[in-house]
Amino acid sequence: MTAPAIVLSHPQLGENIGAAVRAMANFGLSDLRLVNPRDGWPNRKAEAMAAGASDVLKQVRVFGDLREAIGDLNYVLATTARERGTTKEVLIPAEAAKRLRVAANRGEKTAILFGNERAGLDNDEISLCDAVITIPTADFSSLNLGQAVLLCAYEWFRAGDSTAPSRIEHSPIHRKPTRREMLDLFEHLERELTESGFLYPPDKRDAMIRATRATLHRARLTYQEVQTLRGMIVALSRGKHRVPRK
Repeated sequence: MTAPAIVLSHPQLGENIGAAVRAMANFGLSDLRLVNPRDGWPNRKAEAMAAGASDVLKQVRVFGDLREAIGDLNYVLATTARERGTTKEVLIPAEAAKRLRVAANRGEKTAILFGNERAGLDNDEISLCDAVITIPTADFSSLNLGQAVLLCAYEWFRAGDSTAPSRIEHSPIHRKPTRREMLDLFEHLERELTESGFLYPPDKRDAMIRATRATLHRARLTYQEVQTLRGMIVALSRGKHRVPRK
């Protein structure tokens, strides 16, 4: 699948171009097209801000006008924060990402078009595009160019990403315990519970043990937590023989 191009029309600050490059590299985009950048290209400030995203920087192309920049594309979405008085479907970035992927799956070449920092896209530029992307904001809607590229690039990436919505980070001591380590915990705890008289009456013992094991399983303990619990069990068992403090 071909990822969308990012087209910046008349960008002004090299820092913003560099921020866009950095955002693209983070989320798997590589085709950056600049239409008449104010300070020319290459741009040292852009390179510095790109923070080493050299693969994207090497492929940057500069065009004299927008029609030339998007001439080989099949599906182009324009970004704008304001009503422009044009009859265009307005999409949020997540929906835009889905449609870009559908178009790409059909073999079409796609792009997201961004205007300059001062005035954004004009009506003529928007009229060359298939639909409009507007990023929902609170009452204050003044996104930096790099931020806008970042948000759209992120939604493109997420639309095809299979990363689980949550996970537990495991360092060597916070890894998932082995089955043997869990069995040792069960045996240790059940031995102490038996000696303390907790597992009573006898006819309820097996059900109580199963319930205790189920509770520990649901906790999704790490190796370190298993060791901590076993230390707590040892401390409590020793405490049975201590004289209470006065």
